[in-house]
Amino acid sequence: MRYHTPSSFEDAARLAAQAQGLTRFLAGGTDVLVQMRAGMVQPDDLIDLKKIPGVGDITRTDEGGWRIGVAVPGAALSAHDALRAEWPGVVEGMDLVGSVQIQGRATLTGNLCNGSPAADSVPGLVAAGATVEITGPEGTRTAPVAEIPAGPGKTSLQAGEVISAILLPPRGAHGGDAYLRFIPRTEMDIAVVGCAVNLRLSGDTVAEAQVALGAVAPVIRLVPEAAEAIIGTTLDEAALQALDAAARAACSPIDDKRGTVAFRTEVAGVLARRAALIAYGRAKGDTA
Repeated sequence: MRYHTPSSFEDAARLAAQAQGLTRFLAGGTDVLVQMRAGMVQPDDLIDLKKIPGVGDITRTDEGGWRIGVAVPGAALSAHDALRAEWPGVVEGMDLVGSVQIQGRATLTGNLCNGSPAADSVPGLVAAGATVEITGPEGTRTAPVAEIPAGPGKTSLQAGEVISAILLPPRGAHGGDAYLRFIPRTEMDIAVVGCAVNLRLSGDTVAEAQVALGAVAPVIRLVPEAAEAIIGTTLDEAALQALDAAARAACSPIDDKRGTVAFRTEVAGVLARRAALIAYGRAKGDTA
């Protein structure tokens, strides 16, 4: 195995493009190192991104959003008061990844690139309309986070491409988001269903909304029909029932030992209702 420590994303992309065998990027390492130890993967080239300037930074963009470096651990997200105040749903999704020790290393980018449909941090990013900056052999481009997952363990990134930052849009006024999941245990488990809701109010009325579901399809699923069910409403019972139905209709889960199709589908509707109410409260100024 060849171990590389590039000093720029352009160098990292060049190394990946020139590699002849299996390549893995290393940011936090909580996925790839475990996979290596278990014998699931044996990279020919391991490209460590942590020596690249800025990968551990959380900074404001010129537009008023946020740029999150690829090696920023979950613990740093939780400790960033301004980011947490603006995007609590994004941060609380990452808060659910692993143990306290894992939080010291695990990253948003790694959770995204692992390609799990049950990734806790990804629905919040999708609902927020987050994008990623991607560096590759042909230069730098941006893409919505929603377009990166391509199936269990797969991404849409092309050969030689590497995510070089996660970009959150400006929060703006009267907005709120939330993420909830169901797990069989109280801690350190994989989501049976996850749901993120992001919305913006005009007075008491929902003017904009995004709803994303996890663990109910091969990829994290943005559900426009669920968003449409609550836009133009004050999130009354009729709107919540329509949201519940739309979330259920968007599900195409599998049966496994952790949950049946019927159970996952029902829970998706329940979580959508609860997450929407929390996001609505936050948009109204509730800091809980």
